[in-house]
Amino acid sequence: MKNDSLPKKKYPRGKSGYRPKHSSSKKPKKRLLPGKDPALKKVFAEIGVPESRPFQPDSFQINALSEIQQNDCLVTAPTGAGKTWIAVEAIAAIFNAGGKAWYASPLKALTNSKYIEFSERFGTENVGILTGDRKENSESRIIVGTTEILRNQLYDSMHRGECIDTKIVILDEAHYLGNEDRGVVWEEIMIYLPQRIPLLLLSATIGNAQQIADWLTYIRGRRCAVVEEMIRPVPLYHLFFHPSGTLYPLIEPKCTQNSMYRKVKAYLKKPYYFSSPRALPPMGEVIQVLKNYNLLPVIFFLKSRFDCNRAVEMYNEKFDEPPERKRDRHQLILDYTHQYPILAEHNHMYKLRKLAVGAHHSGQLPMWKLIIEDLMTRGLLDAVFATSTVAAGVNFPARTVVILNSDRFNGSDFVPLDATQFHQMTGRAGRRGADQIGFAVTIPGKFMDLPLVVQLNHSPPSEIQSQIKINFSMVLNLLLSHKPNEINQLLEKSFATFLILKEKRLSHKKKKEARTRLWRDFIRHLRFLIKEGFVTEKENLSEDGIWTSQLRVDQPLLIAQGLRKQIFPKKDPALLAALIASFINERDTDDSKIEALAPEELLDAFQKMINALRPLARRMTMNGFNARPLFLKPALTLYQWAKGENWQDVVKLSGLAEGDLAMMIIRTADNLRHTATLSDFFPEVAETSRLSISCILREPVIMDALYSSRVSSG
Repeated sequence: MKNDSLPKKKYPRGKSGYRPKHSSSKKPKKRLLPGKDPALKKVFAEIGVPESRPFQPDSFQINALSEIQQNDCLVTAPTGAGKTWIAVEAIAAIFNAGGKAWYASPLKALTNSKYIEFSERFGTENVGILTGDRKENSESRIIVGTTEILRNQLYDSMHRGECIDTKIVILDEAHYLGNEDRGVVWEEIMIYLPQRIPLLLLSATIGNAQQIADWLTYIRGRRCAVVEEMIRPVPLYHLFFHPSGTLYPLIEPKCTQNSMYRKVKAYLKKPYYFSSPRALPPMGEVIQVLKNYNLLPVIFFLKSRFDCNRAVEMYNEKFDEPPERKRDRHQLILDYTHQYPILAEHNHMYKLRKLAVGAHHSGQLPMWKLIIEDLMTRGLLDAVFATSTVAAGVNFPARTVVILNSDRFNGSDFVPLDATQFHQMTGRAGRRGADQIGFAVTIPGKFMDLPLVVQLNHSPPSEIQSQIKINFSMVLNLLLSHKPNEINQLLEKSFATFLILKEKRLSHKKKKEARTRLWRDFIRHLRFLIKEGFVTEKENLSEDGIWTSQLRVDQPLLIAQGLRKQIFPKKDPALLAALIASFINERDTDDSKIEALAPEELLDAFQKMINALRPLARRMTMNGFNARPLFLKPALTLYQWAKGENWQDVVKLSGLAEGDLAMMIIRTADNLRHTATLSDFFPEVAETSRLSISCILREPVIMDALYSSRVSSG
């Protein structure tokens, strides 16, 4: 698909400076012959399922529970070490005492998974979920939701002068504090959260945990303890997959230093590969070798969605498997397709059902990814071909992970893997309770820097840096409850400011300049809001500013201007959804090719919106603020979907992968939820917004029936 294409690849040198030599040697014509180096005999003898024994919490888990009774606590431990157990027991202590708990995660898939898990433990009537596309039992004693929802609740509580009603806040995947796009939300939560509410942070990948804990202690006035666990619950062993089919250790087994195995070094002197640089290895033969040594199930990390799909399509191996395993897989697939018949039409369904392999990436429908996760978690698949998104937050580990590239696409370029990304991927190897040992297999190729991989093996996770930045939604919401001088004090609590103050090498003048950066940017936003009438000259929110503060979306000012100019339809849900979709889109499109397909009412409404918003967009751009251009194609796509058009036809019209289209629809619905809150100011648009949501949030975009059945079955 169009969105699967990647820019022309640049191949940077790894941190080690190594770049594989070009070789004219072609892929061996003979089928791969399974082989193993003698040094692996002892390691492979350890493969198997550990003896079943009653659960006993580890000392770090006990320590974390003890700390959270009195202090804030930051827990860092390898993937699969049992951080969720800490969260569940901390929630149980609050729940049993009659209190409420809030669990937040950055990923909807993880949030949905925890909702099911917590419902099984505490009862469905006691657990609610709040995400962009789900709102169930919102007054329950245990809330599971996304971090954005929690941040918005903190905004509301500050505005009302109340304290958010919870006895503990748990932030899972806490390393998202350093996420370039969403880290600001995490930092805001940590700054705004009342001191009386204990904060439990869980992460596998924080390199500067003590520094973050010191910052939290500084701004919250209560000690933040660090509980670290360095030992993986399932030991990890690194292998090298020679193009002949022989497996070698990647690292010298008896060497105290992180040194490459001598036979792998010898291979690098005259390397050859399975295939041409842009081709995939013979996946079926690779899996056959892994199966021969009992290394399945396996997750292959590939560089693109296209490669994931291609790997499934080229795979034709059919292995013997126990009849009961095959029966269980068929039954689970039947259960899913019974509720969601569209899954049966997926072009990978045959391979999934018959060959026990599948692909998992963000271009797929949420329900397809869910079935892959469920099958893998139950041990009913041999292999999953995935992009690196699986490494962060989706819980289906395997016995083995295979890494084919030592670089990754960051949205604009290919860059070498860093330690955090590498540890996230290898963290999926080895299932607690199902494996005695996990394996990370490196496959050589033109874009695999083997010395870098060896180096990353013992590199600590990357340090997290502050990603806080000022935006219009933040300014408006802070002005709801704070005077500008009070906001300055809040900004002084940022992690960025803390790091600056602790930097010994900076002069006093440099520190003073740096610590006022956020404040200067706040003032820049404030002055523009005053000019546009959202804030008064006395630096209070105007009436327009008050209702605009409820538009906690990417482009609040443009949508607010549309409401001011009364350009949004008051009686046409499909048309309203179409116009709002234009604000979600982040892709440039050639609208000239689809104008003829758009109905006249959509063209007229879209052009009216463009004309009304163009002056404000120009003023924003002139003042250095981002105002993304609006395109017709996403509007037409949502219009047709809201009108009831067939899913496959809408996918074709959009030019997007199914998962991307589903995400655009979900984000459009999320924006409509915000306009729906404005009943006191724009009652007709608010009511139409609610109708628009019901028009676009339907199968296969959402899976309410499936989630409900999984919760009730628990």
